[in-house]
Amino acid sequence: MTLDVNNQLTLLLDILDEQQVDCCATVSEYQQIKRLVKSMLANNSITDEQLLNLLPDIYNYGRQGESAQSQPDHITWNRNNLDHWISAIQQTTTLE
Repeated sequence: MTLDVNNQLTLLLDILDEQQVDCCATVSEYQQIKRLVKSMLANNSITDEQLLNLLPDIYNYGRQGESAQSQPDHITWNRNNLDHWISAIQQTTTLE
């Protein structure tokens, strides 16, 4: 089953929000973030310019999280980014 862009954004939002709230994550979650972003970019499925500009940063967050020595520290260091990304995804008209 293939996820459409709305499903992908909802899943990405859920993962980022959960990591921010719980301040913990798994390597597989970071890999999922990377897969979601890569798929959305490859399919040119995002039309919101702000979110389109943020996706590479979200991908890098996932990439760095995979090899982070401390998952809580990685999340804490990215707390402001997470706030910004979550807000941008929530405001994306694609989710409506």
